[in-house]
Amino acid sequence: MNSEMILLAGNAVPVLADSIAKQLGLRLSEANVSRFSDGEISVEIDSNVRGRDVFIVQSTSQPANDHLMELLIMVDACKRASAGRITAVIPYYGYSRQDRKVRSRAPITAKLIADMITVAGVSRVLTMDLHAGQIQGFFNMPVDNLFASGILSERMQQILNADCVDNTDCVVVSPDAGGAERARYFAKRLGADMAIVDKRRSEPNQSEVMNIVGDVNGKTAIIVDDLADTAGTLCKAATALKEQGAIEVYACCTHPVLSGPAFERIAQSDIKKILVTDTIDRLKSQNKSDKIETVSTASLFADAIEAIHKNSSISRLFG
Repeated sequence: MNSEMILLAGNAVPVLADSIAKQLGLRLSEANVSRFSDGEISVEIDSNVRGRDVFIVQSTSQPANDHLMELLIMVDACKRASAGRITAVIPYYGYSRQDRKVRSRAPITAKLIADMITVAGVSRVLTMDLHAGQIQGFFNMPVDNLFASGILSERMQQILNADCVDNTDCVVVSPDAGGAERARYFAKRLGADMAIVDKRRSEPNQSEVMNIVGDVNGKTAIIVDDLADTAGTLCKAATALKEQGAIEVYACCTHPVLSGPAFERIAQSDIKKILVTDTIDRLKSQNKSDKIETVSTASLFADAIEAIHKNSSISRLFG
């Protein structure tokens, strides 16, 4: 597409959106996203989007419903203003954990959200580390699912070097069987061994560590997951790893949801440091922790946006 690129942002991740714009050498286009007195969302697009290639940066993070509605209304506004193409850049795809029926009469909310985004008028979706890869199939449009493993493993390598830790003395740990592929890729990049935590979850946001498959004794363990919500899984896994003889425990997760008792749990846990990304704006949280370090995804999203705008391949970004 040869038309001019327009970059818009909602209220979910303003810092990330601004960083992406700077990486692209652009300024965020004017969009006023506000509230009426009764709480309804009001959107005014102050830039000309007619025939333009529009990218809207908006995570559907907490408060998920508000941020989702902001995205849908912004898409509708651009569609009615005759935008040429609308790409929804959703760094964190909310409701992604509800990707299948786990009991009778349960919804598949991730599919419902995909349908809402489609009906609103989105032409393409760009996201990062979907909780389940099959969510891409919920859309009848192109979906590019970027991975944060590259930038997280690069930063983790710097930390290991600073602590004089040899990679052969490390083990990358998946907190469950479903994340084994992510952990395997991470371990391959670091040249480290791999282990899996076998756990059973009795109810949402609660988990019980049962067993560790793999040798962690005398090694530096690195837990790799796609998100941390209440941090129960991470902290219990760290305790189990320590009990099995791990020297130090680090963690990497793409999406820092960090709700409820998460910060307190992390502070009291055996985890030395957690690397997260800026797909969710932690600056809005009043809770802080010296154990948590944020790695920017702006350059990765900027490269993908530029490639989509120029209709060139982005397969190199998945490597």
